[in-house]
Amino acid sequence: NGTIGDIYSMGLALQALEISSEFYAPRQWNSTQACSVVYNHDYEQPMAIAQVLPPLVGKSYLNAGGVCQVPTLPLSPPTAPITVQFSITNTLKNYFHYSISVCVPDNSTLLQVMEVARNEKPDIFCFKTKQESWGPYVTSIHGLHGNKTKRTYWQFFSCWTPLQEGVGTYKPKNWEHIQAIFSTY
Repeated sequence: NGTIGDIYSMGLALQALEISSEFYAPRQWNSTQACSVVYNHDYEQPMAIAQVLPPLVGKSYLNAGGVCQVPTLPLSPPTAPITVQFSITNTLKNYFHYSISVCVPDNSTLLQVMEVARNEKPDIFCFKTKQESWGPYVTSIHGLHGNKTKRTYWQFFSCWTPLQEGVGTYKPKNWEHIQAIFSTY
């Protein structure tokens, strides 16, 4: 069906097979079918795809771009945009609280909501992220950085319930109120 092992371990399996080809009789690999399986799988994070694609096309990470041609999907009918309320709050020191309502395409991630807020009011909703192994991690909002020594970070909530997904994967619903609260751990 286009995979070796399961979809999550395939990248490692392919890398292992590539470097140990002298110990087995290699056979022809249908990379188009494998690319299609990878593309159509509902990954939690793009980093998982990045681990699989280079060995699928027999390239290094540096020269794998543009090799995998995935069939184009039929266009789906446009959906109405949604409205998300986004708030940032700091109650630890130098208190502030700002809120904004933004319109984004349906199925947008929280990161996309934050980007629209930043575009609309860059002096208030500016933020920085760093790429971690499984997606973007928010390091600062409104110029206030998390600090490991002080054990501070930005925690995200929906209706006072902590989010269980990161900003790169969480998809707010229409009229949902997302709060970023500067917190301690």
